[in-house]
Amino acid sequence: MSEKDFELYERVLKQDRKALELLYERYEKLLFSFAYRMTKRRELSEEIVQEVFIKLWTKPGIYDRSKGKFSSWLLTVTRNTSIDHLRRKNENTYEIEDRDALQKDEPTIEEQVEWKEDGRRLRKAMKILGDEQREIVDLFYFKGLSQSKIADKFQIPLGTVKGRLRLALKHLRKNLESTGQGRDHL
Repeated sequence: MSEKDFELYERVLKQDRKALELLYERYEKLLFSFAYRMTKRRELSEEIVQEVFIKLWTKPGIYDRSKGKFSSWLLTVTRNTSIDHLRRKNENTYEIEDRDALQKDEPTIEEQVEWKEDGRRLRKAMKILGDEQREIVDLFYFKGLSQSKIADKFQIPLGTVKGRLRLALKHLRKNLESTGQGRDHL
């Protein structure tokens, strides 16, 4: 978290409305676009962004600086809030056990959020993937579909989906490393 973000967050902890407004102005567009990518609904995405900032205001101290960047944390909260809304509406549900079944060499949620922060770099790297691999990565990481739902959609075995995700991530890492982005970015 930049010092400026950290200072603003500390002020929010002290119920400083101006600090909350400044964080809102800084992150509202990013969080909205992230939520919209998952929900494909403008009104729902706006509601999700509002809910994220309400959580920030009403639940002080929920961010832990030692666990990563503030922007990554905000995107994770936005992702989880989006998934919660989709679950409530019984649309594109995401099964936690599928996410947890990922092997250690696959990215954590923090790493996934980092992708969103630098979407331009990721979109460029994703061009190396085949159409089906690119769609599987998009459905799983950005739209929140479970691996089993993706398997149903493509009418392929669950193991094939997992294998294609691993292979796609391997290709993306290799591409990013060859362009100097390295493993830290994926």
